[in-house]
Amino acid sequence: MVTALPHDRVVVVGAGIAGLAAGIRLAARGVNVTIVDKAASPGGKMRQVTVAGRPIDSGPTVLTMRWVFDDLFDAAGTSTDRLVRLIPAEILARHGWSDGSRLDLFADIGRSAEAIEGFASRAESARYLAFCERSAEVYRTVEEPFIKSQRPTPLGLFAERGFSGLREMMAIDPFSTLWRALGSQFRDPRLRQLFGRYATYCGSSPFAAPATLMLVAHVEQNGVWMVDGGMHHFATVLADLARSLGATLRLEAPVAEILSTGGQASGVRLESGETIEADAVIWNGEVSALAAGLAGEGARGAASATARRNRSLSALTLSMVARAEGFPLLRHTVFFCDTYRREFDDIFEHDRLPTEPTVYLCAQDRGAGSDDAPPDGEERLFAIINSPASGDRRPFDDPETEPCLDSAYSLLTRCGLTLHRSSQQTVVTTPADFDRLFPATGGALYGPATHGWRASFARAAARTRLPGLYLAGGSVHPGAGVPMAALSGRQAANSVLEDLTSRSRSRPVAISGGMSMR
Repeated sequence: MVTALPHDRVVVVGAGIAGLAAGIRLAARGVNVTIVDKAASPGGKMRQVTVAGRPIDSGPTVLTMRWVFDDLFDAAGTSTDRLVRLIPAEILARHGWSDGSRLDLFADIGRSAEAIEGFASRAESARYLAFCERSAEVYRTVEEPFIKSQRPTPLGLFAERGFSGLREMMAIDPFSTLWRALGSQFRDPRLRQLFGRYATYCGSSPFAAPATLMLVAHVEQNGVWMVDGGMHHFATVLADLARSLGATLRLEAPVAEILSTGGQASGVRLESGETIEADAVIWNGEVSALAAGLAGEGARGAASATARRNRSLSALTLSMVARAEGFPLLRHTVFFCDTYRREFDDIFEHDRLPTEPTVYLCAQDRGAGSDDAPPDGEERLFAIINSPASGDRRPFDDPETEPCLDSAYSLLTRCGLTLHRSSQQTVVTTPADFDRLFPATGGALYGPATHGWRASFARAAARTRLPGLYLAGGSVHPGAGVPMAALSGRQAANSVLEDLTSRSRSRPVAISGGMSMR
């Protein structure tokens, strides 16, 4: 186990899930940690919007891969159950189509197979069970050499696992698209559409994402949890844990510049003019923001920007308090459009809002069980519509968004859902708004898109070209999403500890100006 020296100081820029995870791990090892963020509350994209006096989670809505957080809390000397109540979802999601058909996917694979048999056919039910086995095989193949690896490369995977590992990788069909793989798995186009949606979990198109993303199905089957108190509450739990370990959390403290001395990151300068010195800096923000010079000229060359054409999905979201009638909503409901390929062509090929979008709706006052009763009267709803990440190039004002929103509301009506809503109780967030919240993204919420087999290997790793500056967050390895971001925080913290320990051994012979021991 690597243990930091008491005088080691680390600044974490960004109190999102990755920054908090990194700060917790470092503070638990004795590092003097300061976490700074420009926002008024922790969480980053795990944000909260208040509508009609009611807080609505307006970012990620569930936790998966619980083992990631069990491991994090264990490293901090506590446990998940001591800090937060996680409620397992009985029904992962309800799905609806405009022809009136509906399908629930359950945490129990057998119940899902029964539901699919009634929804489609016995043959499709059997194909679903085969798909579950396939997705589990994909996950097992990539978990150790990729998800948990510090910086995987195709050659590195071959060097580590040899020809047997190469055969395993080839067996999971990395060169096929998810859409093509699902076409060979299912005959019912609705099932192909449903499982193709997993590509959007990392901001990608099922028509361009690799077939390996079917592993998301296995991740969900291993458990989906709702946080008692909401996802933003989970972020505050992490922030409180970091403080309890001795970390300093400074909110409403935007960073103007990452400082460097002798070719080594040496702290940050806040917009207020205050300087915080450090032995290492972790950047829990968009990698492209560094390349754009938003953290100063000294850090501009530390990492490469994501090309605009490679950006992931953004979103048009609605946080609202409304009354819902007709369709029996659950906590998580997806309403599928009739022209699925056109939705992604609109976004990725034509750089425009979809003319007929799919709509995800999170009913935050409802449960995820078959016996849960709906709330009386108005309830908190959060809707997501996939959108292009071009918020830095156009305003996404009412004339552009209204046709898309009208089409979305029309789809809900055709699926049987009536929303009694008002503009006064609806907060719309556009890709341009997300670009303002997370600069240099264009509104992309998942870093670079995972299109093609090379994309996963092209993400930035924890270490940068500037010694002492490290990366964490959804735009770096291993990928987007709450658990993946937390894993990136772990990898950044481990890299910092390794390098600080190595550098401390060289300190007695350090020359004036500093010496970097990578």
